[in-house]
Amino acid sequence: MTTAPDNERRERLKAKREAALHRPVLARELSAGFTGRWSRRQWAQASLFATIGMLIAAIVPGFNPQAPVTTQTPRHSMALTLPPLPMSRLRGQHGDSWQIVRVSRGQTLGKIFEEHGVPATTMHRLLEHPGVKQALTRLKPGTELGLDLPVNGGLRALRFDRDDSHRVELTLVGNDIRETVIERPTETRTVVLSGEVGRSLYRSARKLGLDGKHISTLTDEIFKYDIDFNEDVGAKDRFSVVVEQTWREGELIRTGPVLAATFTTGDKLHSGFRFERNGKAEYFTADGRSLRKSFIRMPIPYARLTSGFGTRRHPVLGTSRMHKGVDYAAGTGTPIMAAGDARVAFVGWKGGYGRAVILDHGRGYTTLYGHMSKFGNYKAGQRISQGAVIGYVGSSGMSTGPHLHYEFRVNGVHRNPLSITMPPPEPLSGAALAQFRTQTRTALDRIREVENIIYADVDGDDDSSSRVAKKAAPVKGGPKA
Repeated sequence: MTTAPDNERRERLKAKREAALHRPVLARELSAGFTGRWSRRQWAQASLFATIGMLIAAIVPGFNPQAPVTTQTPRHSMALTLPPLPMSRLRGQHGDSWQIVRVSRGQTLGKIFEEHGVPATTMHRLLEHPGVKQALTRLKPGTELGLDLPVNGGLRALRFDRDDSHRVELTLVGNDIRETVIERPTETRTVVLSGEVGRSLYRSARKLGLDGKHISTLTDEIFKYDIDFNEDVGAKDRFSVVVEQTWREGELIRTGPVLAATFTTGDKLHSGFRFERNGKAEYFTADGRSLRKSFIRMPIPYARLTSGFGTRRHPVLGTSRMHKGVDYAAGTGTPIMAAGDARVAFVGWKGGYGRAVILDHGRGYTTLYGHMSKFGNYKAGQRISQGAVIGYVGSSGMSTGPHLHYEFRVNGVHRNPLSITMPPPEPLSGAALAQFRTQTRTALDRIREVENIIYADVDGDDDSSSRVAKKAAPVKGGPKA
């Protein structure tokens, strides 16, 4: 039987257990064996737990009981009046919505209008206006057009350059078209561009502002017969070119053809000058002789020689006979060029030659072209230039396959076109020579002046590939374009 003292004792023990279970750990550890003074171990433990608590409070603000509680800040909106639009914008007046278009390759006016939502009927109305069809039916890449397209309407105006100095603006007003011509002054400067070949002639010339056509003029027209550009040209060799540049409103809009050029390879100077003879532009040496040879030895591109000049066994007749020309094998339709400037003496069928053309070059020189598949657009009596296409390779007449039979005659006597010494071109004479010499002397002096400035320190500069320069001073009395 349980007595009252036992019950009291059990209640006291239970109360102590409950108190021990709810006592904080740190307090329980620090109070274990407490004698009134903390031991060194108790101080270390207290410091460790305090440091951990401070770090947790700093890193995780939620653990910090003193961290401020964010509250939702009320937001207010306010209606503000915008500044009024200009009247031109409000009414959609002229000049508020111009869109500039630069024509890309293959792009037509119809495509441009379609891309901008302009109906074809509007385009046809514009093309019927005087001068528009000629200016806009064949757009060159880079041509700039302006379209006035308001947001709330169709095309209101079209703007384009009629030429370098005049801009045309066509405004659509109801059923009418009003034309306004704006003058844009231009300035023409004759400049000398000079540079060294460096790593690449093409690259250096492009740095100067010359395009592919100018470079082809140097390599394929002026210096073609005097310089082998694959073998003879070094990095230190230099070239100078005289051209006319057209500027408008501070922008270079066009560079004209090469008027004069020099090319120095090693210690040798080559030069060429543009001059019009009988209304045709040619390039001449400094003493007035044409740089273009009188005759092309091979009047057909991409062909191989299959039969030379002399006695041979005829491939059709099977007999041994004189072959009075040379044969070039090529595919049917390959163009055939005139070997030199000439008058067309004969066009038609000529026995075993089949379809043939005979050219009279003057001074007793004639050439014959046989076995054509078809003729060019020339008739007997017409004058043609060297390189003009007079027909196309075929196999007409006595022929075993498509090829060109080419003959060269001097005063009616057949000569081998591969070995004969071609006659030199006719030099300038009389008043034409005097005018040419005046132009040549001025241009050449200007080139030398520019080169003396640019290459004065040529020995002290090793970076030849990057040395390109230009002189934009006028060349008075220079060669005419």
